[in-house]
Amino acid sequence: MNTTPVLTQDAVSTRTIFNPATGEPVGEAPVHTVTDLQHAVDNALAAQPAWAALGHEARSAALLKAADAIEAHAEELAQLLSREQGKPLNGPNARFEVGACAAWLRAAAGTPLKTETLVDDGETRAELHYRPIGVVGAIGPWNWPMMITVWQVAPALRMGNAVVVKPSEYTPLSVISLVETINEALPGGLLAVVSGGRDVGEALASHPGIGKVMFTGSTATGKAIIKSSADTVKRLTLELGGNDAGIVLPDADPKAIAEGLFWGAFINTGQTCAALKRLYVHEDIYDAVCEELTTVAKAMPMGNGLDENNVLGPLQNKAQYDIVANLVETAKESGARVLVGGNPITDQPGYFYPTTLVADIDNDNPLVTEEQFGPALPIIRYSTIDEVVEKANALDVGLGASVWSSDLAAARKVAARIQAGTVWINKHGAVDPRIPFGGAKQSGYGLEFGAEGLKALGVPQVING
Repeated sequence: MNTTPVLTQDAVSTRTIFNPATGEPVGEAPVHTVTDLQHAVDNALAAQPAWAALGHEARSAALLKAADAIEAHAEELAQLLSREQGKPLNGPNARFEVGACAAWLRAAAGTPLKTETLVDDGETRAELHYRPIGVVGAIGPWNWPMMITVWQVAPALRMGNAVVVKPSEYTPLSVISLVETINEALPGGLLAVVSGGRDVGEALASHPGIGKVMFTGSTATGKAIIKSSADTVKRLTLELGGNDAGIVLPDADPKAIAEGLFWGAFINTGQTCAALKRLYVHEDIYDAVCEELTTVAKAMPMGNGLDENNVLGPLQNKAQYDIVANLVETAKESGARVLVGGNPITDQPGYFYPTTLVADIDNDNPLVTEEQFGPALPIIRYSTIDEVVEKANALDVGLGASVWSSDLAAARKVAARIQAGTVWINKHGAVDPRIPFGGAKQSGYGLEFGAEGLKALGVPQVING
């Protein structure tokens, strides 16, 4: 599988991508320009009307063929993803991510979207339809580069749009190969990758030929996209930063929930927007939860993602490594208690930071209030439900949250008080292609997945008469 995106001209330069686990080169990524972006948009504008005219059934059939193509190339895609992003092949990581790409394509193809009759009283008949937007710009992150690209691309294509993808500069090769694979099932020009720098992203967000931008990434970048998109009044779906709270109620069984808590926090080595990033545990079971979590954490092997035994990998880049290391060091200096980890790994190559649990930490500590986006979890003690709800809601983000309890009714009552787009019970971060997903507060706006996610990739039109 080559890594050349479909554009009318080749990129004039390339950039070497390195494995964050070893420092070894993975491959050469094209460095596209704003001119390349213009070619991609022109091709997309030319290809989109015929694609839209095919209708939902034919477009869905193409998405199913794309899912088949991904499965046919699954292992090579997973190997490339592991080398470029750093995540291990096994566990909820590279092979899991590639499998999710096929699953989300099939879900987008199979989700029904019927015309809604709004009024039909004998005098007035009004129907709600969703028409294609045109060209969608998809700007993706480096943590789940393939899966989140499919989250953006699959519904956009299903709804009759063309798509221009701008991947993260850290993980372009994975996305280029993924798009190349999907393109085995699509007409030419409909889906393209433009692998460039910040100038390309800014040009995409402001381009008059692009009718909607989908973005997953930091809140700061999301705000910049909002500003760049304003003059052309683009539609936006923004899935921005989270700092998800998990609340363990006093009736929970520490041993039973420990592994679920661990993977809620440490999936993809903590590099997940909707990961559990601050854990609140009732004082009655605080020590027991800390003990059980420590036992689980010590049993999870970390290392090179290509080693079949590992389930945790490196931080994807040095900047993120430094953020995690600095936040943990600040927590240690404040007097917080490190249960496991807490010291940078210096005896091997790569951006490895050990799995770290930090107890007896104040709620205003930076490790709690700032999104660490890595393998370090603060565990905060609380006494009352009112207290913990106030703490969970105190930040200006609200992507996800979770409540852990043996009493579902009690858990649901607490969940209803949390300011977050999704609140899971006895699990965390369990996204589902059938269930809408989106953030509250400064974690963004717009919904993805399910019928609501499809509607977000269309222009609503009422036919009245």
